[in-house]
Amino acid sequence: MNMTDVFNGIGSFFQWTFQFMKPLGFGANLFFWLLIISLIVVWLRMQVKFNKEARTNNTLK
Repeated sequence: MNMTDVFNGIGSFFQWTFQFMKPLGFGANLFFWLLIISLIVVWLRMQVKFNKEARTNNTLK
């Protein structure tokens, strides 16, 4: 077994995996965009909370 076999195996695996995404069409893209946006919003809300806590404890640098 050489590296070509490894990379061909990885490529075959991804081609097999993406077959399931093809019927979803744009729905998969929409799902991932909404997931990313919601995680960013959660992260920013947590950051605001941590900044407020740091200000009240006078630990903000």
